Amino acid sequence: MSEERAEIGPIVSSGHLARGALPALSEVEFGIIMLSHAFDRWMVRCMAAAGVPDLSPLDVLVLHNINHRNKGKTLADICLVLNIEDTHTVAYALKKLERLSLIESGRRGKEKLALITARGRDVCERYAAIREELLVKSLLATDVSSETLSTVAARVRALSGHYDQASRSAASL
Repeated sequence: MSEERAEIGPIVSSGHLARGALPALSEVEFGIIMLSHAFDRWMVRCMAAAGVPDLSPLDVLVLHNINHRNKGKTLADICLVLNIEDTHTVAYALKKLERLSLIESGRRGKEKLALITARGRDVCERYAAIREELLVKSLLATDVSSETLSTVAARVRALSGHYDQASRSAASL
């Protein structure tokens, strides 16, 4: 058996996309796909462990956003912060969260607001405690520093801008 090993190449989900000028971008995309699905599963299962099963990943994101800084959010606020184009999906999440008594409707002048309820705040706190115990503790046991995570986060946010611009360009073709 030979000691030489064939080069495997980049780890990607679509080899034809990795043949272009920037194969590493396909590696990043595959990583994002894997991370996105794992993060969705995590949010749903952590929220179920916190006592609220049957929420979608979007429902969980919307709930946490409404809880953020304890101030009311409009539909437009939520969509802007979460970079969601399809407002009807957030509107549906708001109705679902209100039916579960996790949020309530309010007003600021003529604007309709989504406000966190005491129950919603309690669920978010339980979620945060479970997150600390199961996710944060395991990450702290690795060599990944807060600085590294912050750098990765900044680069991913910047990369999202490139994808947004490219999607606008593609829509005009």
